[in-house]
Amino acid sequence: MIGHKIPTVYERSVFGRCGVALPARDVPEAPLSAVELRTDCGLPELSQLDVARHYLLLSQRNFGVDSGFYPLGSCTMKFNPKINEQIARLPGFAESHPLQDPETVQGNLALMFELQQWLAEIGGFASVSLQPSAGAQGEFTGLLMMRAYYRECGDLKRTRILIPDSAHGTNPASTTMAGFTAVELPSDARGNVDLEAVRVACDDTVAGIMITNPNTLGLFEEHIGEVVRLVHACGGLVYGDGANMNALAGIARPGDLGFDVMHYNLHKTFSTPHGGGGPGSGPVGVSARLKEFLPGPVVEYMRDTDGARYVLAMPAKSIGQVSTFYGNFGMLVRAYAYIRQHGADGLRENSEHAVLNANYLRVKLRDTFAVPFDRTNMHEFVCRGAIDGTGVRALDVSKRLLDYGFHPPTNYFPLIVSEALMIEPTETEAKPTLDAFIEAMQAIAKEAANDPALVKGAPHEMPVKRLDEVKAARELIFCDRVKAAND
Repeated sequence: MIGHKIPTVYERSVFGRCGVALPARDVPEAPLSAVELRTDCGLPELSQLDVARHYLLLSQRNFGVDSGFYPLGSCTMKFNPKINEQIARLPGFAESHPLQDPETVQGNLALMFELQQWLAEIGGFASVSLQPSAGAQGEFTGLLMMRAYYRECGDLKRTRILIPDSAHGTNPASTTMAGFTAVELPSDARGNVDLEAVRVACDDTVAGIMITNPNTLGLFEEHIGEVVRLVHACGGLVYGDGANMNALAGIARPGDLGFDVMHYNLHKTFSTPHGGGGPGSGPVGVSARLKEFLPGPVVEYMRDTDGARYVLAMPAKSIGQVSTFYGNFGMLVRAYAYIRQHGADGLRENSEHAVLNANYLRVKLRDTFAVPFDRTNMHEFVCRGAIDGTGVRALDVSKRLLDYGFHPPTNYFPLIVSEALMIEPTETEAKPTLDAFIEAMQAIAKEAANDPALVKGAPHEMPVKRLDEVKAARELIFCDRVKAAND
């Protein structure tokens, strides 16, 4: 079906065709006014089979983790075990309501309490809140806690947040939204944050540093201990962007490295669904000095004369709620199931395999696609997608990959590498899949050398060919009755 034009629902429409036969009316007919009744809707008239095939064919155009290799760097598009979905749909989880009396949902609160404990243990933190509904909201939450901490200390001059140029792109936005000023720090020749730049920037106006480790080059910060020491020495706090925790879980704990606060991306490290705009979940873990500032409610276990039970509580100096009720509970159930299945040893194995897979791809591809920081990487790596002397750019390589049946890597990020392709295989892919991806990338490089126009015109086998993405963004077409130019 690839490349075959699928008729629109309007082209399939036949006057008088009906998909549903309504039963005989058993109530009196009620007349509608002309204002209430429209006859010019122009809706297609289809059979049930027409409708079923229409949506099935549309779904087959979609690319997902379940249908193929999805090496989207920095996103950790790992397979979501279906047992997680089944558990999240158990009636006691799926049909409970956040306004129920806590006494009636003790099992749900027990799950949240254990997940708080597990995430704290995995990250090396004193406490965790499950409130934030996304990684970016977790960032914002962490910064609000840092701001509240300094206000409590009466240290209002601390207004600057240091952010390496290898950090995630949301960090500067979160910093600005929280009322701080972002200060960019350069990388050194080995892809670490420049240690001298950190040293120069650290003064009594620094509220902290937001650092991604491993960073967006896929590299572990070799001087992370000294970076933490410098920031703490000037009175600042260390925020860890936990988006790349999939390389560390079970191996290294950010809290042990001196991080004061970090968000977890449950859809990355802990395999809750990813994509489609959500729902997300970005719990935050904190060191002891920030524990009382966590957003609430959090779940606590208490014993008194009435017995033992789980209760909802607000930390003493809480910044308040950042999500409705208790966060995205369904995502918490999925993450709980994932951690429960794997255990400590399994989480470590997953991290090790993610790192192994990424290093395997880097070594196999580095002779074809230049790797600017060619040292042992973590769960992802960055290479240059441009093919010198051909005019073929990273975007062209990515478009051509679609013809080979692979989702493209992340394009043009991080910005510190020109023509960047950020590739992350995750631990869920087997060697035959990785080898097929390597062969496809090498084949595209040969095509670029011999017939660059072929690559620059890709994709050729998709239902939709190369789009003018700027025009599409500026001149939106909302009706599928307008035929695209490349149909």
